[in-house]
Amino acid sequence: MAPDSLLKHRTFMHFWTGQMASSLAIQMLAVGIGWQIYDLTDSALALGLVGLAQFLPQLGLTLFAGQMADICNRRLITIVSRLVMTAAVALLLIGNLTGQISPGLIYLCAVLMGAARAFEMPSTQALVPNLVGPQLLARALTWTASGREATVIVGPALGGLIYLLGPEALYGSSVFCLLLSALSLLHLHYEHQVRERTPVNLASLFGGITFITRNPVIFGAISLDMFAVMLGGATALMPIIAKDVLETGPWGLGLLRCAPAVGAVVMSIWLVHRPLQRRVGPIFLVSVAIFGLATIAFALSSNLLLSLLSLLVLGGADMVSVVIRSTLVQLETPDEMRGRVSAANSIFISASNQLGEFESGVTAAWFGAVPAIVVGGIGTLLIIALWMRLFPALRQRQTLDAGGD
Repeated sequence: MAPDSLLKHRTFMHFWTGQMASSLAIQMLAVGIGWQIYDLTDSALALGLVGLAQFLPQLGLTLFAGQMADICNRRLITIVSRLVMTAAVALLLIGNLTGQISPGLIYLCAVLMGAARAFEMPSTQALVPNLVGPQLLARALTWTASGREATVIVGPALGGLIYLLGPEALYGSSVFCLLLSALSLLHLHYEHQVRERTPVNLASLFGGITFITRNPVIFGAISLDMFAVMLGGATALMPIIAKDVLETGPWGLGLLRCAPAVGAVVMSIWLVHRPLQRRVGPIFLVSVAIFGLATIAFALSSNLLLSLLSLLVLGGADMVSVVIRSTLVQLETPDEMRGRVSAANSIFISASNQLGEFESGVTAAWFGAVPAIVVGGIGTLLIIALWMRLFPALRQRQTLDAGGD
């Protein structure tokens, strides 16, 4: 496969363009909504409530959305979801243009966006294998992940610059990006397979979780990644490290937050040209171990450059594990189950991020920020040692495709 294979794959490029536009809008909105709600309320609690307003609908609707992705047209679900997000941001734009913007309106729009994303995420994840063949799947997932990381780097900075022109400019730009993300899918070549509609009950809703727990390779990969992020994630404590340990200002914190994404993008470029073909199980475990070691190195560093280097390595290692895990999940899952499995996977990821921030805050309150991050990194290494014994199938996995083992 030539490195430009996906560039010639028009269907995937339409999909990827939409993903980039949607992700860029979300990153810009995180800056704009956060700044405006704090400007209106002068309350840190209000910032938390915005996040909660988006998270609760996602948590409550994701399993149902996964089932819908398995029985309905995934392309249509994605388009409708993005149009709902467009409408929500358009309400914020109108509110600012008419002078009617208020915290209540922002919370309402946050709920709408959270509900829309609950349906969008499993549908888009399950859609990728329908667009490209198994041979291009790992590369396609790498492209998707690298595009997302690129918007993490560019989006907040771009959103901050646009916000200088006023919130109307930022919301208008976000409406344009979200509308583009929906329109890019209108001519997407996707053969929807009509399936028998199964009743919505507990067994079907939790079908994705049941499938994951019964597949040792998928369950091992997802659960290891969840615990690694939960224990080893240092993002929540970066402001403390930047101010009290590295003695730098907001600019230094910005560099620290961007560094993992830069490392991830660099690694994704490598993986596009050198896709993983052999020993994927051992490589997955080693990448998570490097993630843990880089976390410890970041915690013990008192030099900004060394800290940035640690985070670059951390982001690169995380990208390797993400690509392997995502590809294994998609290749091991039957197409009729991909929506529910993707939804369950999203819950695992959300839980690791939310609980990880809570764990970091609690341990930092008990022991201090540096010991908390060190303990998290050591915990990640211990979990890897345990998982190697509990999931030998994952440890011994040689190729991404089970048929190649």
